[in-house]
Amino acid sequence: MSANKLRPKRVVRRRHPKLPPEGTRESLLADFKTARDRMVVTWLDDGGFRIGELTGMHLIDLHLRENARCGECRSAHVHICHRETNANRSRVKTKQDWVVQDGVVQGGAIRRASSAMVHTYFDYMTTEYPSQVTHGMFLVNLSGPTAGLPWSTDSARKLLRRAGYRLDLGLVRPHMFRHQFGSDVLDAAGGNAVIARDAGGWASAQTVEEVYGHTDVHDPAFVTALNTVWGEPS
Repeated sequence: MSANKLRPKRVVRRRHPKLPPEGTRESLLADFKTARDRMVVTWLDDGGFRIGELTGMHLIDLHLRENARCGECRSAHVHICHRETNANRSRVKTKQDWVVQDGVVQGGAIRRASSAMVHTYFDYMTTEYPSQVTHGMFLVNLSGPTAGLPWSTDSARKLLRRAGYRLDLGLVRPHMFRHQFGSDVLDAAGGNAVIARDAGGWASAQTVEEVYGHTDVHDPAFVTALNTVWGEPS
């Protein structure tokens, strides 16, 4: 149903123009009807994935249990592997060597998975993933003539864009979640850019500092500092 045009617009505040509007995750999870779409929001927000990394994943890349056979990470994780042959043409920006040995992916860029990511994965796989799929890719179309075929980056962008406007959030892009993830990890790590770099798979710590090291302009410490400089009460 179309939105009520007489309803007052919600005031959406952004901490930085590249960040998603506040409350985006909660609003999208409450609005989306499919396990796949809720999973995509969770993985973008908790994993800081580039959208090409997410739509380019194969099921074999997902090691979502402790002490997986690859032996490269003790906790649940995924391997981000660049493939030129993906049917949906998804590509990985940072290309690291990887191999499949005895049916197990090793190498690539390793990214840890949260409990929420694992939970939404099982919800999607047990309720919506088609049993007849043979291509092995992770995200698939769920309905229509292309049901079961790999889901594309363009489809993911359109999903978030439509939802953003429908929910009065404004423009929502997949990469906004990556920027939010980088900012949050950098803040939680006390400004340690090396931790943030490895958590999100950035090329360098300097990149993290320059691109994601933005101060929350509404943070009390930030407001107090400015008010002190201006000689105004906090």
